Amino acid sequence: AALALDNGLARTPPMGWLHWERFLCGTDCATDPRRCVSERLFVEMADVMAAEGWRDAGYEFVCIDDCWMAPTRDEHGRLQADPKRFPSGIRKLADYVHSKGLKLGIYSDVGNKTCAGFPGSYNHYDLDAQTFASWGVDLLKFDGCNSDTLELLAEGYRRMSLALNRTGRSIVYSCEWPFYLRPVQQPNYTEIKQYCNHWRNFFDVYDSWSSIKSILDWTALHQDSIVKIAGPGGWNDPDMATLPGIFVFLSQLVIGNFGLSWDQAVTQMAMWAIMAAPLFMSNDLRHISPEAKWLLQNKEVIAINQDPLGKQGYQIIKDKNFELWERPLSGGAYAMAVLNRQEIGGPQNFTFSLTFLGNGLACNPACTVWQVLPASREWGVYSWVSSLNVEVNPTGTVLLKV
Repeated sequence: AALALDNGLARTPPMGWLHWERFLCGTDCATDPRRCVSERLFVEMADVMAAEGWRDAGYEFVCIDDCWMAPTRDEHGRLQADPKRFPSGIRKLADYVHSKGLKLGIYSDVGNKTCAGFPGSYNHYDLDAQTFASWGVDLLKFDGCNSDTLELLAEGYRRMSLALNRTGRSIVYSCEWPFYLRPVQQPNYTEIKQYCNHWRNFFDVYDSWSSIKSILDWTALHQDSIVKIAGPGGWNDPDMATLPGIFVFLSQLVIGNFGLSWDQAVTQMAMWAIMAAPLFMSNDLRHISPEAKWLLQNKEVIAINQDPLGKQGYQIIKDKNFELWERPLSGGAYAMAVLNRQEIGGPQNFTFSLTFLGNGLACNPACTVWQVLPASREWGVYSWVSSLNVEVNPTGTVLLKV
């Protein structure tokens, strides 16, 4: 087991773009070709990612989720792309994505069918791993629908991990394993990290503030069990767990869509950085506002998310409507987020002592404080016994680096 995930990948949380939340399972290319899960969609998204700074900001994966497959395997038992929506095949698409300096992710399922009812990988783990490697795939999102028992589920996740390694190709392995276990038993995260590069814990993220709040609540409630296992090579994906049979996909940044206010978008970006979460956008990069683009490409926030120390952040104070989160960073620095959960009225002030940070070590004997979000500015030098007074908009977050 200790050698199971011998791929040396995901030293920092993976970053990229994923089709699911924005484009769902759209398969009617005749009626709506620009919103259809098709070769065209991924080619156009790769073009934009290479041309408009996304790749250079660190977003390297272009990920296909469910609904890419033909309804049946081919005559040799191999998975195949829908021939009408992917006429050139996945190998050609991967070659194109690679030509843009990007990587291709794909989706399959540990059970006999995917969540949307397409062919799953049960009893085909080695064949499917070899197929993905021969196509030049760089990431596999492996879902957990339609597995008959938890024993078969666990066996399938282990077997696919080993099968991917046997291909000799470097393929990031994204699992849904703990999500399916939680309704029945506490996941063994030590074992899961031996097999997976990142894993999902909670319900699908939706384009709504209530969804973001639920993810943050769940993460804070379970931080004692999940924070300690995260680190280089294996990351908590702060998506939410539902019941088996419901669509389940990577936690996605929904910034640039329709459901979040500006302050709520800032909160998602800041908190995903604090939580060392994989940064997978699900939006239409062909049509995105300059403000959303600025936020998603913000180098200071991404640097916190990608910090090489690889420590996940956690909540240290909850006081009425305010929450204070911290994340240890390399070089003895800390990131901290002050979140205002109030949803009425105007900006509110939160005051706290710097002695709370890093068990009293973050600012001892003195430190500089820099605001990263919602705008970048220097706050100055503070002593160990200083207090900070932070003004935060309703549903907003102020992200600081100490």
